[in-house]
Amino acid sequence: MNYRFQKLWQFIGVFLVAFIVTISLMHKPPAIIPPFKFADKVGHFMAYLILMGWYVQLFRGTAQRVLLVVLFIGMGVGLEVIQGMGGVRFFEWADALANSLGAIAGFLLGRTGFQYWLQRFESKFFKANEV
Repeated sequence: MNYRFQKLWQFIGVFLVAFIVTISLMHKPPAIIPPFKFADKVGHFMAYLILMGWYVQLFRGTAQRVLLVVLFIGMGVGLEVIQGMGGVRFFEWADALANSLGAIAGFLLGRTGFQYWLQRFESKFFKANEV
């Protein structure tokens, strides 16, 4: 799917990946979610849900999406491994699971009408002759 603002949407996707990598590797990440029981796990889940949810907008092919979900699951587990090697933060299976479940949930959103959200956004707010 090509969008009117394809490069902007791709930049946002790359920014989301970079943001997650940065937050994951910071010694003390900022508290983005208000503190409550399992807030950390909800944050992990939401980060990967948003990430995969964004990419299902940009890639419509099943093979592309399967590759992306596998890559994002690998990224989440890999970042947890790197955290465990750093000496300040540590590897948590529960975080890796929350990352993976978020990516899978985003993948599943791509099988619903949600996959057309960005397309509807562009067509509603930007007419073809305005770009």
